Amino acid sequence: MLIPVTRTISLDDTELHEDFLRASGAGGQNVNKVETAVQLRFDVRNSPNLPEAVRHRLERLAGRRLTKDGVLVIAAQRHRTRERNREDAMDRLLTLIREAAAPPPPVRRPTKPTRGAKERRLEDKTRRAGLKVMRGKPIET
Repeated sequence: MLIPVTRTISLDDTELHEDFLRASGAGGQNVNKVETAVQLRFDVRNSPNLPEAVRHRLERLAGRRLTKDGVLVIAAQRHRTRERNREDAMDRLLTLIREAAAPPPPVRRPTKPTRGAKERRLEDKTRRAGLKVMRGKPIET
C-alpha cells in the first residue's frame, strides 16, 4: 500500500519497519508491562521512491537519527498507547520527508540602501537628537 507524502512522492509501506519496546520514564505499572514505544525504521539510501535530491537533503536533515547504513530511526514514546505512538512516528517521518522535498529558498542577493533611505535616516537622527537636547537642563547665560 502506498503512503502519500507529496504530490510526486509516495512511500511503499513495505519500506517501513516498526519495532515495539517498553517506553522509559514515568507511567507506573503500565510502563513496565506494555510495549508501547515505537521505533520506526526507514532505509533512506535504498528507497526507490525518493528522488536523489530529496534523499541527500533528507540525510542532511536527519542528523543523528540516521545510522551509518543510511537507515533513519524515529523513536516515539510520547503517548500511552501503541497506536498513538505509531501515528506520531509516521507523522514525524512524513514531516521530515516533506521538509526535504520542499524547494530550497531563493538565494538572497545583497542590496544597498537607496540614497533617499540614507537621507531619511539621517534626518530622523537629527530630529531625535534635537528632541533629546531639549530634555536637558537649560543653559545659563
